[in-house]
This record gives sequence, C-alpha cells and structure tokens, in this order.
Amino acid sequence: MAEDTSISASSFEYWLNKAVEWGNTTTFESQQDVCRHLPKLQAFLKQIYGAIQHMNVTSVLKLFPLIGQLLGRLCWNPFVVAHEESHQNLLQCLWCLYSAEPENAVELKANEWIWTLLQSMTGVDHEVRSFVQSLHYPDGEYHSKLLKNMVSSLVKELQGCQCDRSSLFPRFPPDRLRGYSVLCLPIVTLPEAFPLVEALLTCHEDGLDESLSAEFLESVSNGLLQKKIFLSEAAVMSLWLRSLPSLEQGFFHLIETLISQPCASLLEVEAIITDSLLPKAAACHPSLFRVIDDFFRTILLESDGHPKIIIIIQAFMRCFVQALLQMQPQMPLKIYFPCNHQPLVMALLVNPSEMPSAAWSQHLMSIIQILKEIVEDEEVTRTSVNLFENWFLLAHFGDWLNVALQQLMMADDISEMLLWLLMFYYEPHMENQKENHSRENMKSVYNQIKTLSNKSTLNLEDLRTALFTGNLCTEQNHLKELINHLLVSFLLFSAGGHRIAKESVQLFAGAAAGGISELLASTAHRLKNKRCGASKDDTVQSTIELLQQQLLETQSERVQSSDILH
Repeated sequence: MAEDTSISASSFEYWLNKAVEWGNTTTFESQQDVCRHLPKLQAFLKQIYGAIQHMNVTSVLKLFPLIGQLLGRLCWNPFVVAHEESHQNLLQCLWCLYSAEPENAVELKANEWIWTLLQSMTGVDHEVRSFVQSLHYPDGEYHSKLLKNMVSSLVKELQGCQCDRSSLFPRFPPDRLRGYSVLCLPIVTLPEAFPLVEALLTCHEDGLDESLSAEFLESVSNGLLQKKIFLSEAAVMSLWLRSLPSLEQGFFHLIETLISQPCASLLEVEAIITDSLLPKAAACHPSLFRVIDDFFRTILLESDGHPKIIIIIQAFMRCFVQALLQMQPQMPLKIYFPCNHQPLVMALLVNPSEMPSAAWSQHLMSIIQILKEIVEDEEVTRTSVNLFENWFLLAHFGDWLNVALQQLMMADDISEMLLWLLMFYYEPHMENQKENHSRENMKSVYNQIKTLSNKSTLNLEDLRTALFTGNLCTEQNHLKELINHLLVSFLLFSAGGHRIAKESVQLFAGAAAGGISELLASTAHRLKNKRCGASKDDTVQSTIELLQQQLLETQSERVQSSDILH
C-alpha cells in the first residue's frame, strides 16, 4: 500500500471486515469475538498511529483510503470503546486527523466527522445504554469513565512528548498542540478534563510563537476567575506566561476585588493578594513582575495617585518580597528592577520589622542619601520620566515612609533630611525655587507641631494655630496631605497628641484627608508586625482605633447632611 510503512492494504481490509461483521450482529458469539480480537486490534491501531502521527489529513487519506470507515465503525462499537487501551488508541488516531485550522473542504469535513465520533464516544445512546445496563453500570459513571479515558490518552501523549528527547522528529508539532487545545474547548470546565488542561498549559515548547489557541487560553482564564477550573500553581503561572490578556484579566480582577470589597485590615488585604498567586508568580518569573509593575504604574497614573491604589501596591510588594525570600536559589534584583539604582532597591527591600527600631534612623539616612544623590543629579532632575521612576520605586515601600513620619516626632537630629524625603514623596516635581520656599514653610509647621509635643497641657486651638503657621494654606494639595499626615504622626507618637486625638479629627483639611484612613491602616499593620520596638505600641494602637472610629462617624454625618440638602 505504501513503501514507508509495514501496514498493508490487506490488513486494513481484514480489520474493516471485522468491524462490519461486529456491527451487523449483536449475538453473544460476536461479542466474544470482539473481546478475543481486542489485543490484536490494539496493536494494529498503534501501527496506524505510528504511521500517521506526522502527516496531514490529505496525505493520510491518500495513503490509507479505508481509515475513515475503519475508525468510524470501531468508535461506534461499545465493546471496543469500553476497552481502555483500544479507546486510547482510537483517540490518538482521531487526534492526528483533526486540523486546528482547516485549509480545505477535506479537512473541514474530517473535523466535522471527528466531532461526531467524539460525541458518540462520550455520549450514551440507546444501543450503548442497553449494553451498559446489561453490565449493571450507571450511565453517568460510564460517561465520566469514557471522558477520563479520552483525557488520559492525551495526557500520556503530552507527557511522553516532554520525556522523549531522543526522537529525530518532534512528536507534537505546534499545529497538533493547537489542535488539541481547540478540541479541549467544549470540556475545559469539566473536572475530568483538568489534567488535560494542565498538561497543555505546562507543555514546553521550543518555538517563540504560542501554539495553544487564543480561545482555549481565554476559556481557561475565565474558568479560573469564575472558580469553574482548579489548576496547580505551575499551570496557572504557565497560563500567565503564555497569555498577556490572561495575566491582565487576573490582575484587574484582583484590583476590583480589593476596591469593591471592604477589608477589615491590611492583613486581610494581603491574604487576598497572596491567594491570587500573583506575588508568587512575580517572584518566580521576573518577566511577570515587570508586567504587573507596569499595570500598577498605569492605574496609579490614571487614578492620580489615589491612596487606595498606593496602599494596594505596597501590600502587593510586601507579599512579593515574602515570596522572593522563600525562593531558592534567589535571582538578582537587577532582573526585577532593571531601571532602578540597585543600592536604593536593596535598602528599600529591607523591612523595618526585620531590624531594631534604634537602627531605623541610620537606615533611613542611607535611603535618603542615595535617593538625594540620584534626584539631584541634573540629568535626572531634567527628565520627568526618571524622576517619576525613582518616586514610583519609593512608593512601593510605604513602611519606610511610615517610619519616617514616626521618626519626625522622635528623632530631632535628622528631621531636616526626613522632611526632604517626605516632601519628595508628596510633591516630587516641584521646581527648585518653589521647593525651597515650600520646604521652609513646611519646616516651620513641623517645628511648631514638635514644640507642642513637649507641652504639659495642650488644647485643640494650640494645634490649629501650629498647623496654619506659614503660607501653606494656598499650597499644593499634596503638601496639605503631608501636613495632615504630620498631624496624624503627632497624635499617634506624642503624649499630648493621645490626649486630644478625638477632637482633632475636625482639623484634617479638605480633599487631602482622603489618605488618612490608609495611613492609619498601614501604621497599625506595621506596628502589629514589628518584632521589636517601643513599649508604647499598645497606646498607639488604641489611638489609631479611636481615630478610625471618629473618621467613620464624621464621614457618616457628612453623608447624612448631604442627603438632607438634596
């Protein structure tokens, strides 16, 4: 029949005659005959598969014109289909005849025919139901078993492809892999199909182009988000590496969840972020981290630096760093932060909770000196993109900014440097002349507030006067935010502040007060995680809870007043 195969025309005719004979009679003797011939039939089907696995449909039909009749009759025979090995051999032959992207009428017709056969093999028609009932086997279990057999055969093929590196020809050309992913579409959310979905996603490829169909990747991504599909961590990461839309979909689903779902604490926020697997994926694959970081950059700019977005970025970074530290071996930080000054990255990555509080001032000074040297460089200063990138890096690590606010109330000797750091964070694009003017005014406000911390008696009017020292009432909104945050730091970390915390809520100014809740939450989270430090943390925590409660009540009153006015 063909020079390059040992399969003869007579062999095909023999087995086709057998299939016809088995299909025409349903006697007990014919059923016994099927069972006796199954081992030889299985061996013949393996021969067919070996001959056609690297051929297209047109070539196969020219070489073996009887193949369609033979496979079709065998697929309708319940005894052949119920035999696990023969069932898998039939499926292997059908996979070879399927075209992911049919190019002619023959391939289109072959695809339709294969779909019909697959439905017959996984469905339970009247004839098959009678056979199954004679074995006292439930229909549902029979259907599930057939599907599992189909999946098992494909998984074995895919796994064999990964293990066999000695073959001169690739066992799974890209178009074959693509065909498998297309065939998998109708069953992608069925639990029996999960092993096949895993095997397809984790199948290693040598080419640069993606072999799996975009529809398959989209269906898996949707199924994961809807919790209809459950895959291993490796398979989910492989999905994100293969499909940028899937990664983007997973990322924005996380952001929407965190924004729409009120969380009791940052600990709960971090738990949701960790469960998303994105921090671990980012730690394992630097390319994913850089893409996720770009997503954060985009939503931060689009939201004009909204405090909720910033606090999510900072929570994500804590989860990412934790995952990064658990990796063995660890990869160079340069791969994750290719555009940033590496000494600054290393300094910011250190968590304040990992060192004694007595060492915070020195470490902050190191961060400030490195950052100051970078941003005061003329080339950086004149390039807004470079300036933003350094600000964006600093914004990732909110714990150190939080510590800087605390240290302003506790460490007099470095207050000027700490103010520089905070002013850079709250208003990085300020021009030199304006910056000097604003810094002097901010320093004046800070000195007034700091003086109050030493007073034995303190009232609300004293604090109000201190806050409006200088000419900052008409300054940038971000500097009003800094003044609000200085006020929070004073209330939390000074004895006088604790005493007047409740009535001081009314002093938080304007729209910039929107970041107060986030600052209180991040401070509470940092102090709870601190392994060593001041003994006053309990007092600080109780003050935080008091301020949070007062803010909630104030916001509720404003909403009610607005409703009355309208």
